[in-house]
Amino acid sequence: MSKNGVNVGQVADFPVGKCRLVKVGDVEIGIVRLANGEVHAIRNRCPHKGAPVCKGIVGGTWPPSQVGSLDFVRDGEVLICPWHGYEYDIKTGVELYQDSPTRLRKYQTTIESGSVFVTI
Repeated sequence: MSKNGVNVGQVADFPVGKCRLVKVGDVEIGIVRLANGEVHAIRNRCPHKGAPVCKGIVGGTWPPSQVGSLDFVRDGEVLICPWHGYEYDIKTGVELYQDSPTRLRKYQTTIESGSVFVTI
């Protein structure tokens, strides 16, 4: 472990729009690289019922809309839980479209010399 955290691999090891699992100590973490180059680290546990959330789909969402209007937005920025379909904003970890949203556990990531570091 360095001052930047634990080296979990090279940026190129993490394909855009996919969640790749790594283990840091006893914690299973999904690393997601967004199209804009941001890298996010998310604990592989849904706060709703404990599902392996990082095995879900990285996609977009259909937000609430007016009758006759249906828009698909935020493609590649939403993590969808594989058990119950809960949708989470990858950037913030906050559940979408809920009055009392749950939140994913996220970890700080840094990139140095092409390597991704996660701080637990």
